[in-house]
Amino acid sequence: MKNLGKWLLTGLLICSMPVKAALDIIITEGVDAARPIAVIPFVWQGTGPMPSQISDVVMSDLARSGTFSPADELSLPQRGISTLAQFNASAWMAQPAEAVVMGSVKPYGGDKYLVSFELIDLVKAQLQSDLSAKDLVIDSRETVITAAQFRQYGHRISDIVYEKLTGIRGAFLTRIAYVVVNHGEKSPYKLMIADYDGYNEQMLLRSPEPLMSPSWSPDGQRLAYVSFENRKAEVFVQNIYTQQRTKVTSFNGINGAPVFSPDGKKLALTLSKDGQPEVYVVDIATKALKRVTNHYAIDTEPSWFPDGKSLLITSERGGRPQLYRVFLDSGKISRLTFEGEWNLGGSISPDGRSIIFVNRTNGKFNIARMDLETRFMQVLTSTRLDESPSVAPNGTMVIYGTTYQGKQVLAAVSMDGRFKARLPVGQGEVKSPSWSPFL
Repeated sequence: MKNLGKWLLTGLLICSMPVKAALDIIITEGVDAARPIAVIPFVWQGTGPMPSQISDVVMSDLARSGTFSPADELSLPQRGISTLAQFNASAWMAQPAEAVVMGSVKPYGGDKYLVSFELIDLVKAQLQSDLSAKDLVIDSRETVITAAQFRQYGHRISDIVYEKLTGIRGAFLTRIAYVVVNHGEKSPYKLMIADYDGYNEQMLLRSPEPLMSPSWSPDGQRLAYVSFENRKAEVFVQNIYTQQRTKVTSFNGINGAPVFSPDGKKLALTLSKDGQPEVYVVDIATKALKRVTNHYAIDTEPSWFPDGKSLLITSERGGRPQLYRVFLDSGKISRLTFEGEWNLGGSISPDGRSIIFVNRTNGKFNIARMDLETRFMQVLTSTRLDESPSVAPNGTMVIYGTTYQGKQVLAAVSMDGRFKARLPVGQGEVKSPSWSPFL
């Protein structure tokens, strides 16, 4: 949990933990404004059942992105096709979709399969009816994979489709870290990671004491987090593949809100070893500390700007929690937010142009975004208690905690506030979500 101090926000998320996917998302708003696209079920060219239907993954990815709305399979003018020779452009003239994805899967010997797919431009087909099918191809690829790689390659196809049609890199091959709490168990706290859609869930650590604030390294191989397993707050860095971990700080008082520098060599974090909570930077290898803030008010929740030269922090130095930018070399600090009662828990968009944070206005906590150049602030959500936002590495979506029907759930919102989704309520609490970098 990032928020430290007298305005600590607790109980960030509660979501369901089904067998197959921990983070199944229910789309609640924005479907009507999404761009129509068609995904034809991939054709199986082998005997027996196909190991997995890759097109299901692609359809789910594109729908969850908030940008696309896949057409119902029964509405497609052609099904059971996988090659350009079978594609009939005239049959698609009345189809509202702007593109179609089709492909095939066939055995390639042993546990290997050849997956082929093509992305067809339907807009061009409707505007220029004399073009050949070959002229309509936006992208065409084939790859040999194993049965265990079907979901992963489905995400890869989604990334390709998304980037080809939007010009923005897809983020479907990313992961999310979070803390699961199952009260009543002997060791109720678990540090987990999963694919962005909740599949392939993996437990990294289990503890009888709280675990908080996971944060990804820029290379996606390590997590920094806070652990109370030794009955005090300590910051650790753990390799998610080797499980090797290093204790970085263990001072008296608060050791909290760690976040990796853009080069992955340092952590910005909050320490109260000298009294009030202040922001520090620590070298992970040498443990050398640099104090960044020095004020009688609470300074906390650091987040790095992409150039690594400054931090976004939450500070009470103006009387109430607001967001400030502090430059590491000079120590110069400037206030960024003024609208509303509180602004806290900020992070910077991957392009460095916007900040995303929790805004409190009229007692309501909502996720907001502010353009750093124009200082225009847009409130993205409309429920009462939204908190702990984490931004996708392509800057298109934000995952956060909220309440629904009196219970806390995980939700997502697009950076323009148009598309919204939430998770179904289930057992266990899921806290401190953190979206990974590109992997």
